[in-house]
Amino acid sequence: MEPRQVVPLSQRRGDILIVAFFLLNLCFITYIVDFEQLVIPDPSHFVYPIWPPHAMVDLVHWWGHTFDPLLMARPVWWKVTILFDAVFFGPFYACAIYAYLKGKEWIRLPSIIWASMLFTVTTIIVFEEIYGTYRSPQLPIVLLANAPWILMPIFVVYRMGRSPHPFTRMVTADDQLEAAQPAVRLNPHQV
Repeated sequence: MEPRQVVPLSQRRGDILIVAFFLLNLCFITYIVDFEQLVIPDPSHFVYPIWPPHAMVDLVHWWGHTFDPLLMARPVWWKVTILFDAVFFGPFYACAIYAYLKGKEWIRLPSIIWASMLFTVTTIIVFEEIYGTYRSPQLPIVLLANAPWILMPIFVVYRMGRSPHPFTRMVTADDQLEAAQPAVRLNPHQV
């Protein structure tokens, strides 16, 4: 097996976007927005939970009342998608953030699996928003809000599917020569 080296994150700009998406999901969507829907089964009759914060609960309810009746209706199939997010996607996001930052290629297949699942779930939700019992009265806004959860999985599959080594490159002879030579340090007083 030929030697490989990790390409710095600064040279993997698409991965910076992916990491930002994972951070948004981990820190806001999964464990605030979605968690609210697990701990408050009926948003018309509830007591504020310990988590998420009251302001976040109010924000989720405002969004639901203003744009997204499906979020407020919370049918059983919807709660299952939310449970998937909390139990499976949340831990995936934490691992994936680390793996993408460090260039760990073991995340390639889990990324493709995650992307396939998220694309499927979001597509089902979007079709409910368009045609279902709980269709949105503000469809363009809801579609725009859901677009990243359709587009990012497509991008991740494209990114991870192009190569079995998405984060590394082969070490060239020049790289080996450069690594073998000691760095020459100039003393500013000698110049």
